[in-house]
Amino acid sequence: MEEINKKVEDKLKNFDDDKKEQILSDFGRFKEYLGSKVELGEKMGLSEERIAQLTEKVAGYLAKKEEPKNSEEHLLQELWKVGNKEEQHMLAHLLVKLVKKDS
Repeated sequence: MEEINKKVEDKLKNFDDDKKEQILSDFGRFKEYLGSKVELGEKMGLSEERIAQLTEKVAGYLAKKEEPKNSEEHLLQELWKVGNKEEQHMLAHLLVKLVKKDS
């Protein structure tokens, strides 16, 4: 599992700026992208809990390092900032549920 954590961290650090802008510019695109990563995680045999933990890592990075590009992202960032660790973890679970519902 540590290998997956490292891959996620490396991907976040080295993400292409143009691709990141494309994904984050529209909330629908963001959900599609996250949905594809959730689906990939499921195919790899990751549990929903593990996927939520990885989603939590990505959400934490976005909240700290990226400016929201739309109102939905702004709301998610504000919720993330005011939430404690437990609430942030629950928000990550909700994001996973949201993108699974849409796929």
